[in-house]
Amino acid sequence: MPIFHDPKSIAGKQLPVEANTQLLVVGAGPAGAAAALEAARLGVSVVLVEEDPVSATAMGDDIPLHYGQRFAAAARNRTAMLEAYVANDPVLTALFEAGVDVRLGTSVWGLYANGPSVGWLPGPVAGLQDGERSFMLGCQHVIVAAGRRDMGIAFPGWELPGVLGITAAQRLLERFGVLDARRVVVLGTSAEALATIRSLRAVGIDIAAVVETAQAPIGDAALLRELADIPLFCGHSVRRAEGGRDGVQAIVVAPLGPGGVAVSGKELRVRCDAILLGVGVVPVIELLDALGCRIGYVPERGGHVPVLDDAQRTSVPTIYAVGDCAGIWTAKTLNLEIARAEGRRAAADVAATIGLSPALPTAALPIAAPAYDLDAYRMEWVRANVIEAHTTEAQGEPYVCQCEEVTAREILEVRPPRYLGWPEDKRNTRALQHLLGEGAPNPDQVKRLTRAGMGVCQGRRCREQVAALLALSAGARLRDIPLASHRAPVRPVPLSVAAETNESAAMTEHWDVWFGMPPQYVPHWDAPQFYTVAGRATDDEPADGK
Repeated sequence: MPIFHDPKSIAGKQLPVEANTQLLVVGAGPAGAAAALEAARLGVSVVLVEEDPVSATAMGDDIPLHYGQRFAAAARNRTAMLEAYVANDPVLTALFEAGVDVRLGTSVWGLYANGPSVGWLPGPVAGLQDGERSFMLGCQHVIVAAGRRDMGIAFPGWELPGVLGITAAQRLLERFGVLDARRVVVLGTSAEALATIRSLRAVGIDIAAVVETAQAPIGDAALLRELADIPLFCGHSVRRAEGGRDGVQAIVVAPLGPGGVAVSGKELRVRCDAILLGVGVVPVIELLDALGCRIGYVPERGGHVPVLDDAQRTSVPTIYAVGDCAGIWTAKTLNLEIARAEGRRAAADVAATIGLSPALPTAALPIAAPAYDLDAYRMEWVRANVIEAHTTEAQGEPYVCQCEEVTAREILEVRPPRYLGWPEDKRNTRALQHLLGEGAPNPDQVKRLTRAGMGVCQGRRCREQVAALLALSAGARLRDIPLASHRAPVRPVPLSVAAETNESAAMTEHWDVWFGMPPQYVPHWDAPQFYTVAGRATDDEPADGK
């Protein structure tokens, strides 16, 4: 039987790969830097990419962290940010001296490897962009050390400048020295929140209060004793943040009464210029999930994390995960050597795989079960502070998804986007379960029907809240809600950058149209031979003038 080949398929055609390396390390935090240093010491050629410093525009869009507009003007000077990063991280000098190819300000927007849907790649390929160009890097192995981000909480006023994630605050403070805050209130008592409080106090920032919805703090006992002089309000919910265009000026909280509802008439107002979200930190698994690595829900490791073996390998044999993206727990947060050991363990396995046969480092330490119910804790924060949010008619409901302006009620009622102009009496009136079928509701279904999570921040501020809302509505546990899917690009790529990618003629030969070009609306046989975004050239006038 003859075999027919699809001439439009790109299988086997030359990829526009700019360079190749034995090992790509994504992220220059403690785990990523340790992996790169160990691999270089063992004789592996290493490229280390770190997206910081990101542009001020990206930070303004809360990418990759929820910065909440609380960064000083120096953040708009990319050179100053780069100098601050290098000055504040002495490990970078060791990386340069070890011969590691360090690329700062470069993000990985996609990873590709052979799997169920692809079988012709010569090895893993990464899509990178540095703000000026996008390019492909070939590699034999990848160690992902993408870190963590913060869970959002959509209380009234959380869109004000000055409401930001605890990890973002720590990054602005320790890596760049541009945190623009003097008196802060922290929400949550997780180990990550308490550790950041300690860092803030060390530089003279006043901690006005710590607010906890649970009836008792959940964090490390030793850290709690160290911070015992800070006002702590357990069993409280956030009623609102107050402020204006210049940002947060105060937070109003109230004690929770019977049924977990805030007690009216007992509100407490605390003056502050920043509110830090320390309710939960989330492993950054976008690259791994989009690639097709197996992901599981493991409360002991902070939620959805990649499934790993003893060498930090994912289900895709050439891909490794280390640091916070591989799992978060109290001991790891308080002892960075655990993350560094993960990086060295993965690097040693890479070296062994390519034939350098190093001695493997010490096995991983066992992970202790969390001292609290992760599911119940996060769902209670969403129930008490989002579903039970106190709003006025003039104020309106807070947006869980700020980018697409979707409220909690619109998510739970699966209402279509308001810009479609659907009248109130024509909107969905059936329960969520009836609309989405049997089983736990899927965030991907809700995203497509409401647009919650489809904005420029790519769901970083609302993803966990949407899952908690669905779990509460369905009477399910958080672990029963499917993980909302991730797709490349996992970082925004400007069209002006993407347009400069030069695919080979063999790949583009059968393309009829190309996004962003006027020929998108004409048959391919009428499309001009030459085209640039700026020049909009025609057959008679080539873009390069030749």
